[in-house]
Amino acid sequence: MIRSLKNREFSKVYRSGRSKADACLVLYILENGTDEKRLGISVSKKIGNSVVRSRVKRIIKEGFRLQSSALANGYDYVWIARNLSKTKKSTDMEISIKRLAERLKVYRA
Repeated sequence: MIRSLKNREFSKVYRSGRSKADACLVLYILENGTDEKRLGISVSKKIGNSVVRSRVKRIIKEGFRLQSSALANGYDYVWIARNLSKTKKSTDMEISIKRLAERLKVYRA
């Protein structure tokens, strides 16, 4: 099971974490001192109405779940959706998730 981040944990990841971005997503990571992965997703109102934002969150969460076995344990992952993400399908999002994780060296294929 993937645990979600709390508000104060989001802030800590933003302040102290490393980040990479592509056209669809921004990824912030920070070691959390545990042996589990924790997930945070942020989708701004600029992306669209609540239906669109919920769809983007579902797609990011599913992509994270599918790639989870290859992602390093012990990190907090915060995904921030960019405007282009609202037009992407789940397979495109999964590729973006993999690419960003590889760039931050937390992907073990």
